[in-house]
Amino acid sequence: MQPLVRNPRLALPVAAGAALALIGGVALWSTANRADATPGHADAAPGRAAGAPAAGFTVAAAGDIAEKCTASDSGCEHPRTAALVRQINPAFVITMGDNQYDKARLKDFQRYYDKSWGAFKDRTHPSAGNHETYDPDGELAGYKAYFGSLAYPEGKSYYSYDQGNWHFIALDSNSLNSAQLDWLKTDLADNSKKCVAAYWHHPLFSSGEHGNDPVSRPAWKLLHDAGAELVLNGHDHHYERFAPQDPDGKAEKNGIVELLGGMGGANPYKIEEVQPNSEKRITDTFGVVKLNFTDTGFSWELMGTDGKTKDRSPDYPCH
Repeated sequence: MQPLVRNPRLALPVAAGAALALIGGVALWSTANRADATPGHADAAPGRAAGAPAAGFTVAAAGDIAEKCTASDSGCEHPRTAALVRQINPAFVITMGDNQYDKARLKDFQRYYDKSWGAFKDRTHPSAGNHETYDPDGELAGYKAYFGSLAYPEGKSYYSYDQGNWHFIALDSNSLNSAQLDWLKTDLADNSKKCVAAYWHHPLFSSGEHGNDPVSRPAWKLLHDAGAELVLNGHDHHYERFAPQDPDGKAEKNGIVELLGGMGGANPYKIEEVQPNSEKRITDTFGVVKLNFTDTGFSWELMGTDGKTKDRSPDYPCH
């Protein structure tokens, strides 16, 4: 297998081989470089949203993924959500933290996550959750050892990359300190793309058991002031989408849309207190969000492991 060569800005593989993985007992090939990162390139069909213009592409996203089980365990869900990713065949994969439970050791990544979502490792742009900090070998040690430059393309646990007319930002909400926020401010100032999406683990707004987490409010403010469109989170193990709003939770036509997608494989959480601007909440289900991006907007569908579409978002324009 040829080594991956990655552009730190794009964070997309430009040369790679293929890997064989078992998902739900079925052997599946995962090949790298499935979508061209050049805007408008007409050969990017494998990553293109159905019915989208040539510049469109599709992304699969979820958080809270790999319990310590495999496809041989009847109650194991992450092989089933991985099968959905294979079905979507996205340009790339986003994870919103807690990729591996319970303490996210390297050996656990290798035994569990790698046997399911590992099939898409070479086109995954991960973010870290709180469980990645519980590693006895050190915070994020197993996470960094497993994902390597995929998670640390710029030598930090937060990074950015571009696809089409979109700028994507992966943050580490375990340590949203001044250094990371200064980096985010600079990154947003340097961005030349029309549309911006960001993702991390802890949601600012959630109707679930963990509830609202103010740790990311400063990041939300920077993103909001820069005109960002979309924020994706995990942490609470349910699906939820919010109407556009500002960092204080006030509805705003040109605010940020938050999507909470913590149903990648971990046990579901209950809805505790419905938050303002929450438009849809689904728990007791497992699935993957299929995000459809174009040069001028975005939408998504929640695909359940039962083969049904559980929710469809409105069509949102870029600001």
